[in-house]
Amino acid sequence: MADETSTTDAAGEERNARKVREGVVVSNKMDKTAVIAVIERVRHPKYGKFMMRTKKLYAHDETNDVNIGDRVRLMETRPMSKNKRWRVTEVLERAK
Repeated sequence: MADETSTTDAAGEERNARKVREGVVVSNKMDKTAVIAVIERVRHPKYGKFMMRTKKLYAHDETNDVNIGDRVRLMETRPMSKNKRWRVTEVLERAK
């Protein structure tokens, strides 16, 4: 995997680092697409208690390799469809 902090495009210009997230696969029924649940802890603005917030992200899986329950790492990419803006870069842990 290339170094994401200092990447250059074809014109030689610096480009910002892409976002990286980790999550759990909740659906792989679509062709070359997986739905990943990303859980983040956010602080409540008024009460200060930490809450769990879940986002479902659609990710491109070129090889149809991931299964439900796998922990995966995602990277932000160009829009690939109406909802798909991420791609699976690696499987961190297989489902048991």
